[in-house]
Amino acid sequence: MKDREYGRCTAFEGVRRIASGELGQVALRVKEVLDRGETAPVLIFDDVTSEPIEVDFRGTVEDVAERLEKAGSMVTSADAPALPVAPRGPGRPKLGVVAREVTLLPRHWDWLNGQPGGASVALRKLVEAARRANEGRDRARRAQESAYRFMSTMAGNFPGFEEATRALFANDQERLEAEIRDWPEDVRSHVEQLVRETLVPASDSLAVEG
Repeated sequence: MKDREYGRCTAFEGVRRIASGELGQVALRVKEVLDRGETAPVLIFDDVTSEPIEVDFRGTVEDVAERLEKAGSMVTSADAPALPVAPRGPGRPKLGVVAREVTLLPRHWDWLNGQPGGASVALRKLVEAARRANEGRDRARRAQESAYRFMSTMAGNFPGFEEATRALFANDQERLEAEIRDWPEDVRSHVEQLVRETLVPASDSLAVEG
């Protein structure tokens, strides 16, 4: 297992950012903090979705590293459900094609079946066109949801939280920054980063906080 399969993440000890980087690197840094007997809660967040990531920290640093290498099931996004794998039937597999049920009105099927290539080709073209047309809007929505998820976990009891969330979903960055100005520096800067460029890939280097 390669830790890049899980993407980049950021760990916090209380309101202090411990490290940012690939999950394997961050998890080992967190293990060092836990072994020092720190009492503040430690959380690891996916940098794109802000979903919490759970790691089995039992045993030694070597034990944790070995589990991260050998057992991907030991590392899970807390809210990511396991997807069942459908058995493959006989015959040549259709690579990249997933069969799903779609419910449409008869007039929709009549129109689709009259399109060049039939219903499946027409639907794929419609979906691709809608995806391209809404790419910017979808990215902004995902960024907002990620920032809100992180804010709710880390700053739900902070002063200005309610107003900050209203500003977030109103796309009012100036008001958002004003509402979170007095929040702990690491929490505030992470929120601003999520709002600014949640989906922009970062470098593979590990940033360790002092």
